[in-house]
Amino acid sequence: MSTDQPPPGPPPDDDPFGKRPQEPPQGPPPGSPPPPGPPPPGNPYGSPYPPPPPYGGYGGGYGGTDPLSGMPPLAESGRRILARLVDWLIIAVPLAIIGIPFDVYDRATVDGDDFQATWTGGGQIVFQLLTIVAFITYDTVLTAKNGQTVGKRLMKLRVAMLNDGTTPPMSQSLLRAVVLWLPALICCACLWPLLLLVLILVDKPYKQGLHDKAAKTVVVTVPR
Repeated sequence: MSTDQPPPGPPPDDDPFGKRPQEPPQGPPPGSPPPPGPPPPGNPYGSPYPPPPPYGGYGGGYGGTDPLSGMPPLAESGRRILARLVDWLIIAVPLAIIGIPFDVYDRATVDGDDFQATWTGGGQIVFQLLTIVAFITYDTVLTAKNGQTVGKRLMKLRVAMLNDGTTPPMSQSLLRAVVLWLPALICCACLWPLLLLVLILVDKPYKQGLHDKAAKTVVVTVPR
């Protein structure tokens, strides 16, 4: 048996018996689930991704698998119809009175005369342009102001941008009003409103008509 003693001093670097064992890595191994407990401060959603944007001051946001998460309740179809009827009467009744000096009703007869013939005269054309301007201006200005026409205010509804719930700007309000009113006032007085209504009833999940899809808006309820 050898009686040689190890040389004094620290062991050489290449001596495997003289090295200290490596410290285990700190923290959970990669791919393991996060530890239980509250999320870290500054991120209430517990995710490395930024939180979703708030929806128009209602205290929520889009996220998860629910596209309506954080959004106020969508407007009921019946209340939307009533609001639209109120708005139509507010504009149509004064226009009906204004149309008398334009001879709008002179050529409309009960024997089946073509309705479009009432717009062939100069006065009728001016009145038609006035009607288009009145309907589009009314809807655009009030929607851009606070998202509410008179009818929507009475029905506790408002128009909001789909992405963040804010009041639509003037450009989006104008686009929405043009798609809503122009086809009906030019050629499709009955068909166009019916088409918009059908789309609102069947559209999922946001109940958007073509005017809402064009402007990227939704109609939601307002807290009472």
